[in-house]
Amino acid sequence: MTLKKKVVSVFGSSAPQPGSADYEAARMVGRLLARAGCIVQTGGYSGVMAAASQGAAEAGGHIIGITSAQIEQFRPAPPNEWVKEEIKHQTLRERLLHLVENCDGVIVMSGGIGTLSELSLVWSFVQTGERPPLPIVTVGGLWQRTLAAFIDPTYIKPAHQELVIVTRTAQEAVDAVLAHFNKEREES
Repeated sequence: MTLKKKVVSVFGSSAPQPGSADYEAARMVGRLLARAGCIVQTGGYSGVMAAASQGAAEAGGHIIGITSAQIEQFRPAPPNEWVKEEIKHQTLRERLLHLVENCDGVIVMSGGIGTLSELSLVWSFVQTGERPPLPIVTVGGLWQRTLAAFIDPTYIKPAHQELVIVTRTAQEAVDAVLAHFNKEREES
C-alpha cells in the first residue's frame, strides 16, 4: 500500500561520508520512505542529509531541503545535489522550526548537538501538545545509549518516554513510521 504526501523529516549529522555505515543507513531510510510514497525532508546539506536525499532520489521520491542563509555564512555549501525543492530560511532557528513543525513524522539518525536539538524540540512540542502526535523514531546505538542515560522516570513520565520509538536499523525505523501512518489512517 502506498502512502500519499506524508512528509518525514530525517535528522542527522553532516559528517558521515558516502560508504560509511551511518551514510548508508540514512540512504536506506530515504530509499524506503520514498518507496512507501513519503516525501523526504532534510536539512538539505551533506552527511545524513545528503544520504537520505540520495536514497529517496534513487527510489524516485521527492526531496525537500530546508536550508539557512545563516548556516551558509559560516559553512559555505550549497544544498546537496539530490534536493528537488529547496526552502531557504534566513536563520538557523527558522530552519529548525520548519523541520519540526512541517512534517508528519521524524527519523533521527546519528548526529551531534544539532541533531540532539532537533530530537529534543520535536519531542517537547509533542509532549506539551504544541504539535499533534507524530512518530518520533531514533535509529542506532547512539540514541539508545543517550536516551537510556537521559530518561529518569522522576522527570519524564512513562507516557512521554513512549513518544520516542527507539530502533536499531533503517528498516525498523521506517517500519515504525509507516505503522504509525497506517494506524492513523485506520482511525480516521
